[in-house]
Amino acid sequence: MAFTVNIYYTGTDGSARKFAEEMKTSGLVDRVRAEQGNLRYEYFLPMDDPETVLLIDAWENEEALDFHHKSSMMSEITALREKYHLKMRVQKFIEPAGGAQ
Repeated sequence: MAFTVNIYYTGTDGSARKFAEEMKTSGLVDRVRAEQGNLRYEYFLPMDDPETVLLIDAWENEEALDFHHKSSMMSEITALREKYHLKMRVQKFIEPAGGAQ
C-alpha cells in the first residue's frame, strides 16, 4: 500500500535549508529517488516558517521504506541532520485502497 511521509526539519540560522541544499549537492537526494519503491522525494520551504524545510517522501510500500532505512545512506542522512542540529516532526499518510480519488 502506497504512502507518503512528511518530515519537517527545523533548525536555526538557516540550518534546515543548508541541510536540504547539502542533501541535493551531495547526491543523496538522487540516490534516494533511485531506490526501488521510492515514488517522491522533494524538499519544500514553508512560507510562514523560514527555519523549517518540509520533505515529502512517498513510497510504494513499507518494505521499500524499510529497505531504505536499513541502507548505508541512512547513516549519511543522519550525520547531516546532526551536523545541522535539526529537530524532526513526522506525519504519515496512507493512500486509501484503490488509489486516490
